[in-house]
Amino acid sequence: MASKKSILFILLTLSTLHYTNTQTVSTTGHWKLLKKSIGISAMHMQLMPNDKLIAFDRTDSGVSNISLPDHRCRRDPHDQTATVDCSAHSVEFEPKGRNVRPLNILTDTWCSSGALSPNGTLTQSGGFNDGDRVVRYFSPCDACDWVEDPTGLAVRRWYASSQILPDGRIIIVGGRKQFNYEFIPKRSKQGYNVYNLPFLRETRDDTSENNLYPFIHLSIDGNLFIFANNRSILLDYVKNVVVKRFPDMPGGVARNYPSSGSSVLLPIKLDVSATAAEAEVMICGGAPAYANRMANASVFVPAARSCGRLRITDASPEWEMEEMPIERVMGDMILLPTGDVLIINGAKRGSAGWGAAREPVLTPVIYRTSDRSFEVLSPAGVPRVYHSTAHLLQDGRVVVGGSNTNVRYNFTNVLFPTELSVEAFYPPYMEGKQMNRPRILSVDPADEMGQMSSFAVEFDLRGPINQSELYVTLVAPSFTTHSFSMNQRLLVLNTGRVHRRLEGRYAVGGLAPASAAVAPPGYYLMFVVHRGVPSRGKWVHVFMNNGVDGTI
Repeated sequence: MASKKSILFILLTLSTLHYTNTQTVSTTGHWKLLKKSIGISAMHMQLMPNDKLIAFDRTDSGVSNISLPDHRCRRDPHDQTATVDCSAHSVEFEPKGRNVRPLNILTDTWCSSGALSPNGTLTQSGGFNDGDRVVRYFSPCDACDWVEDPTGLAVRRWYASSQILPDGRIIIVGGRKQFNYEFIPKRSKQGYNVYNLPFLRETRDDTSENNLYPFIHLSIDGNLFIFANNRSILLDYVKNVVVKRFPDMPGGVARNYPSSGSSVLLPIKLDVSATAAEAEVMICGGAPAYANRMANASVFVPAARSCGRLRITDASPEWEMEEMPIERVMGDMILLPTGDVLIINGAKRGSAGWGAAREPVLTPVIYRTSDRSFEVLSPAGVPRVYHSTAHLLQDGRVVVGGSNTNVRYNFTNVLFPTELSVEAFYPPYMEGKQMNRPRILSVDPADEMGQMSSFAVEFDLRGPINQSELYVTLVAPSFTTHSFSMNQRLLVLNTGRVHRRLEGRYAVGGLAPASAAVAPPGYYLMFVVHRGVPSRGKWVHVFMNNGVDGTI
């Protein structure tokens, strides 16, 4: 007689196969291979203000497929696989020219976090082994490499999350066995300050944790929304006070690592005073709390299809639940320049972890925020499961990389070989050779945008213009890892009427965001969107009007 475990496995498999066979596959959107190998598996990814991507993996996954330049080698007596390693574990990738430059990370970055500082420096923190208290800095220049501060953190941060704050500092929340938070740079010249956060202990499952890589979003009032497992709070991190506890998210599943769902702060719409009235969070996917424990016993339970929206600025907010067309764990949620959400990567069964998932989800999904509809898009040819990433590019494409469910780099005789390639997904708004796409000609003032300052954008456009279907967005580039794009933010700016300058040439003016809580200082991509089609992004720098640019 078959065991209960075997019967459960067969039933789960049949139910998933039935769903797969009934799924309609769209041909909307398309894929393009950018580079067959960048030499590493892109576990972490950040777009820099020079339009180059910084990607990196672990340092203890063995020798990578790209060497350090000038016959250099990393010598680390603490490394668990190679104390002398002449390969690179970080690269700078230029999507336009597809050039790859190897970079040198000295300490282990496994499952770490990061944020783009207001001055454009990538500030990257934590990891494993000898890297768990390290803060690393990378500046966007042609010859720059990583600079490391081995005592940058007070406690070890492994599977923590980071968020840029209105004053330009970065907060780091949680991590394995860390129920607290701290700041970069240190708040006190006399030493480190670590602040207890009992909420993280409350949300930890005994066997699978499910509170790692908490979802954190800066609300428009300056407080911090923190979601772990299936619960959330609003934290005044200055006073270390929980100012609000939200209802538990329905669905009966966990949403954070290793039952990894994903989360975004939905587009923030600014009014005529350049302020915002509401902020809303969306969380999609995940898996039952026991999914990782079952996967370790070779039983891969179905992932969740549910999504929830929560207006965190309401007096008495309640979750509004919806369903995706496809179950998904380890999916990435990417804000597109239009304000819609792309859900990409992941698997239908199992959880995050080594070999813990089955049935990759190859089809991305767009969630239309205006009418709350889902559209299934063209499938990829490469599975992107554990340790995969996705990131919005300046031209509106989404770059996808990584995927390694193996403890080491392994390319043969495994279910999912280590993936070193980088692809680009072209959303539906990039379809067609004659698309009516705006093109930004200039931004005045050029590059710099003070809070609540006036600005003007000049652009050209083929064909007739529709005033009611034109708007301007600012998108903050994210630090992406483990199904969460940290610091991701999209603002819909308040603008006036469009003025025609010449044939096919127009200008529109508006106000920059009025508050650093709405738009933390730093670099943003500005897009002009017309009839659902965005321009190529233009980098602008938002700074605080008190003269401080938040430089760390």
